Amino acid sequence: MLSEYLEMVSLVERLHRQFLELVKSELDGLRIDDINNVQGMMLFNIGEARMTVGEIMLRGCYLGSNVSYNIKKLVEHGYLAQERSVHDRRSIHVRLTEKGRELRSRLDKVHRNHMSMLGEASITGEDLEATNVTLHRLERFWTRAGDLVTVPSRSSGLDFRLPLKPS
Repeated sequence: MLSEYLEMVSLVERLHRQFLELVKSELDGLRIDDINNVQGMMLFNIGEARMTVGEIMLRGCYLGSNVSYNIKKLVEHGYLAQERSVHDRRSIHVRLTEKGRELRSRLDKVHRNHMSMLGEASITGEDLEATNVTLHRLERFWTRAGDLVTVPSRSSGLDFRLPLKPS
């Protein structure tokens, strides 16, 4: 089972990179050259919501420094507007501008086009549903496994343990 597990991890990573390359190609085809593929997907994932950086990190697969950099670029190019929270001045909310909503709409059409082509690849809605169930289970497992990892102290050498059961 180890080889299947490692193959799945590699496949998920490879598929994510291929998907981002596809988004890049689509952005190039739309003659959008002021943002990159990750920024385009971040914009798509924000949608009509008004979100904080923390919420964006939770919703997507973005790291803190990447989120800050990408938000800065999206604001600079007019796709996002940011504003301080009236309740917590430390918190900044972002939302799509008209330019951002227009690009999101164009990306939505691209995704719908891809969806219509899935039949040609013999991929059904049931296939996607089963895949999503498995991927959500893996996400929950990796979240729990990450919580269970104990980091060694410097004096303990390389030994670290992943408990089999929560204590």
